Amino acid sequence: MVVEEAGCGPAKPAGNRRPQKQEPLGHVKKSKPQVSDGFTVKAMMKNTVVRGPPLAGAFKERPTKPTAFRKFYERGDFPIAIDHDTKGNRIAWKVEIEKLDYHFYLPLFFDGLCEMTFPYEFFARQGIHDMLEHGENKILPVIPQLIIPIKNALSLRNRQVICITLKVLQHLVVSADMVGEALVPYYRQILPVLNIFKNMNGSLKKLCSSISFPSPACLIDN
Repeated sequence: MVVEEAGCGPAKPAGNRRPQKQEPLGHVKKSKPQVSDGFTVKAMMKNTVVRGPPLAGAFKERPTKPTAFRKFYERGDFPIAIDHDTKGNRIAWKVEIEKLDYHFYLPLFFDGLCEMTFPYEFFARQGIHDMLEHGENKILPVIPQLIIPIKNALSLRNRQVICITLKVLQHLVVSADMVGEALVPYYRQILPVLNIFKNMNGSLKKLCSSISFPSPACLIDN
């Protein structure tokens, strides 16, 4: 009597077997290149692609922060109100501008250059114009207090804010004698951001021409 071994079945015909694909002789299978940061040990290995540096973000707009101008305006500390007429909006001053304390109010209005929402940006720009128009000899002693607000406005990298600040600087220079000379020691604080955008002079000039300013007659067109 013949006993069949367990697990043994009829052999499958050779035709049912799937032929295996064989690589040609001398063929080396290439692995997927790995990505690595620069200046690392992994970056020195073979079959490694070094990832490029991230963008510096020099032209990226910075977020705005709450300004002292908005805080004082919401508390009602400014002697101003909005006046509507047929020519547009303007500031109605509750006191004579010549009697204002320029060491206190003018830096606060310059701090409002960072504002981009109504009515804060309107009051800041119009208030600066009015105070520069009537300041005369009160403006020059306040120049050191205006540098940080100007720098903060330019540091936002916002094209519209840059154009507005440039027009304010133009008005500031022609508002009183020796103001331009007084700004020279502070060029290191004012010029770096402008140097970044110097290659965008064409687009900035077009944007600046589209922005209305309260007193265009006193500004430099070029």
